[in-house]
Formats: sequence, structure tokens, C-alpha cells
Amino acid sequence: MANYTLEEKEGFTVLGFGTELKSDYTDYAGITKEKSDFWHEVKENGILDTLKSVATNDYIFSVNEAVNNKMMHYAGVMTDATLPEATRVIEFPKGEYVVVKAEAKTADELSQTLTGLAFGQVLPELKDVAYVGGPNATVEMGQQNGLVFGEMWIPVVRK
Repeated sequence: MANYTLEEKEGFTVLGFGTELKSDYTDYAGITKEKSDFWHEVKENGILDTLKSVATNDYIFSVNEAVNNKMMHYAGVMTDATLPEATRVIEFPKGEYVVVKAEAKTADELSQTLTGLAFGQVLPELKDVAYVGGPNATVEMGQQNGLVFGEMWIPVVRK
């Protein structure tokens, strides 16, 4: 099984700029392309830099959340600030989280790797906790030895 831990986290807020994912939730290739196109756009148009300017740390969040029966995806940062460009303030609850760690050549590859490990290997194997919805995020934490490293944070409850 993939490298993971169960960690208690304080509640935190991510300020995000988002898009609705139109692909069917089972269309992994379609969702991956939509997310990649979105991230290219937020980097090119300066929105990611604007978000980073109000961040409380250097982490870059890639958040997935169901909102009003729509699959939403956000580029975000941890902050208590607000910005007119932001489309959502995402509240992550205090509680237990499955934390999956990985590294990859690019931020896109990191996000795909973490998502595959978390939802394809870790969550299906867990017996004592379950993901029951709510926002989840891949967190790009930095670079070392030419690789991007980070974690996926998924809120869970005890079964």
C-alpha cells in the first residue's frame, strides 16, 4: 500500500479560484485534462501569483469539492485574507485526515500521482476510517532534488 498516515488537523481555510469540471466523474482522462488546462490558465493569467501574495505559507492547494451537485476544482492557498478574484472560501474541518505523501517531476504529475494513490489504493484498504465527502486537496509543498513533493489531505471519519 502507498505511504500514508492518519493525522489530526486543526480546521483551516483555503482561498480558491475555481472551475466546474464537466467530465463525468468516471472519466479520469477527461478530468485530468480539464484540471491541467485550468492550472495552465491560472498560472498564465496571474491568478495563482495573486493568491500566493496573500498566503500564510508556501503551500499551493489543488482542491476538489462537490458544490450544489457540481464537481468543482480550485487553485488555492491557505489564508484568512480575501480577494475579489477568488471564487470560494473553502473551509476544511478540524479532525482526522488521511495524508498521502509523494513526489514527482511536475506539479501536475504530483497531483495525479497523489490522487491515484489516495483513491485507488489507500482509501479502499482502510478499515477503521472512511471518506464521506467534503473538500479534499493535493498540497504542493516544495521542491527538492529536482522533484516536486507534497501530500494529499482527505478528511475522514471513524467507522
